[in-house]
Amino acid sequence: MLENKTFNRLGTNHKLSANTYNLILGAVLLWGFSVNWYLVITVPAETIRAVPMMLFLVGYMITALAGCAIIFRSEKPLYSFLGYNLIVIPVGLLLVIVLPNYSDQNILKALQATVFLTVAMMLLGTSFPHFFKRIEASLFIALVGTIIVELAQVWLFGIHLAVMDWITALIFCGYIGLDWGRANQIERTVDNAIDSAASLYLDIINLFLRVLRIVSRK
Repeated sequence: MLENKTFNRLGTNHKLSANTYNLILGAVLLWGFSVNWYLVITVPAETIRAVPMMLFLVGYMITALAGCAIIFRSEKPLYSFLGYNLIVIPVGLLLVIVLPNYSDQNILKALQATVFLTVAMMLLGTSFPHFFKRIEASLFIALVGTIIVELAQVWLFGIHLAVMDWITALIFCGYIGLDWGRANQIERTVDNAIDSAASLYLDIINLFLRVLRIVSRK
């Protein structure tokens, strides 16, 4: 989902084998999810909730955007990994607040569904990369439109339509296929593997949160 110059590096000089490249990408993803899990089980939700919500949101946005900026600009693995962690940590703190609102059973169901959908979309992204590339603009327009509609629902009407969770989940399924497909088309370097993992991490986390809302509503 991250749009940066990394995805335009379509050179043929692959520095890593496909297996090594995907292993690094997977390891970076696993690191991000492990950090999230560690924060959720060790940081008391009351500690984060004690921080004024507006202050928390501002800090969240500044840290996450700083992480994105570092990833966008850097072609060095160490810096890109730093940027990745600046995204992962605030997301983990957000999960500390959000997950206690749901039962363990629903969280497990959402995790299982997210894993299934992620694997399915990665397979589709590998098989049909050009299709996902063609719908990239449509996905972006749909995502922006969904954000606007949801903000309007909350701020103007104080409601949230259940169908928006389904639409958003579908959009992020598309982004997983898109980002995975092009991650395997760009030059295979350590830095590109980290950058691609950051994009997929955001796709998967957003998909999980939407699936969790859908499962819990049922």
